Formats: sequence, C-alpha cells, structure tokens
Amino acid sequence: MRRAVDQMIKNNKRATFTLQLTSMVDMFTIMIVFLLKSYSTSAVNITPQKGLQLPVSTTMSAPVEALKLVVSADGIYVDDKKIVDIKDGRVDGAAVESTDPDFIRGLYDELDKHALKAKDIAEKNAEVQFDGKVVMQADAKLPYDTLKKVMYTSSLAGYADLKLATFSNE
Repeated sequence: MRRAVDQMIKNNKRATFTLQLTSMVDMFTIMIVFLLKSYSTSAVNITPQKGLQLPVSTTMSAPVEALKLVVSADGIYVDDKKIVDIKDGRVDGAAVESTDPDFIRGLYDELDKHALKAKDIAEKNAEVQFDGKVVMQADAKLPYDTLKKVMYTSSLAGYADLKLATFSNE
C-alpha cells in the first residue's frame, strides 16, 4: 500500500497544471460587455435657468434630446433666446393674438422657424427625423393658464410631444 501511495505522489509531481487564459479572457470580456450595456447614462443635460424653480415630481424617466423651451417668471425662452415677456405670471398682452387669446404669435414664429430647420435637416439626412419633441422647463409658481397658452402654441407650431422637466423628489 505504501508503494502505491509513493507511486501516486511521484506521478502527481510530473503532472503539470496549465491555466487556460483564453477561456478566462473570454469570460472577462463577456462580463465587461454586459456591465457596459446594462450601465445607463444620459447625454442629455438639463440645467434650469437662474431663478427658475422647477416643480417636484416622484416619477423617474430619462431625459430626452429635444428643443429647450423655458417658461420663467420674466419670459419665454427658446434655446436660451428670450422670445416673449411675462409680467406677474401672465404673457404680455401685445404678444397674444386678439382673435385667439391662447395663441402667442412670437413663440409660434420662433418654434416654426426651428421646426422648418429641423425638417430641412431631416430631408437631407435620412438618419435624422423631425419628431416634434420639446422639453419645457416651467416655473412652479406660474399659473396654469400661462402654461396652457405655451403648450397650445407649441402644438400648433408642430411641437406636440411636450416633456415637462421636473426635480426629483429624492
């Protein structure tokens, strides 16, 4: 019996163990790809304008890339360009159409200009498509009537898919 054990030890020393690195590299590559694919980040950066108090929400959805529309206490901005003045939470009377009290002419003209430019780009580039999305940052203190006029006018200009930017409750 002793002789058999000695023979096994002797044979065991001659055996070499080689690590199969190819399989291990494959395993780590798969893990890295999985982690990168499951890690979610958003390239869209929404920074509220100075003095703007966004409403608070409990829902969490990823921001989308869209035209930026800001409705603050002092005016309406499209891509950081002031379009219409707001005083005491109301749109300036000169900016509202007399035949349609919910229609804001200056805002419509600016949004229509952006829509035409986006449609022109979509015609020349098949990968780009005009989808009528707009991200609206609205001050929480503004009355709903003012926001309704902005939403109505933007939908008439072709921007019917409106997303409201909010602060997270967390």
